[in-house]
Amino acid sequence: MKGNFIVLEGIDGCGKTTQINHLAQWLPKSGLMPENTTLHITREPGGTSLGQFLRELLLNPPYQNSPYPITEILLYAADRAQHVSELVMPTLEKGDWVLSDRFSGSTLAYQGFGRQLNIDLIQQLENIATQGIFPDITLWLDLPVDESISRRGGIPNDRIESEGAEFLRRVAKGFVHLAETRHWKRIPASGDRQHISHQIEQELLQYFQLNQT
Repeated sequence: MKGNFIVLEGIDGCGKTTQINHLAQWLPKSGLMPENTTLHITREPGGTSLGQFLRELLLNPPYQNSPYPITEILLYAADRAQHVSELVMPTLEKGDWVLSDRFSGSTLAYQGFGRQLNIDLIQQLENIATQGIFPDITLWLDLPVDESISRRGGIPNDRIESEGAEFLRRVAKGFVHLAETRHWKRIPASGDRQHISHQIEQELLQYFQLNQT
């Protein structure tokens, strides 16, 4: 039996890390996962050993050596291709579950809408890199841009986070578009963390109980 692939998406500061940490504890005890299956926690970029080097090049490149936009999307595609081949596909084929912090939607939101690069090109690269692997369910943590900026406060920014508010607003619009066209589950990400966790739990219970019957 094939495993299941869950992805969390959203702009910076939306709380993905907090909720993934919660799901790492909750999912194995939720009754949704078959016995003797394992939950694998991963991320993009950087879900493999090679991907960790690519992540550093993308987010914290050497001084004055930032990748050009076209180089950037190719590096993201390379990271994704390695991630799918090395971790996601073998894990799902074994029947285990994968929980990922970001997947291909983030590239479309950040590079397609944020950087305003060619959407068709990004989708072609997505098709190559994902090799036909798509999430069973994507949970979109929807956070207003102003709250995202406020939450990050004095946290040092990586190269992408340093692009500014207008860039982030375009990214947020991209996530709205993707959520509508790809039927993602929207989770309002303002407010109490426990309430957000409960909403995520309910979405997963409803989705997998419906699809396992």
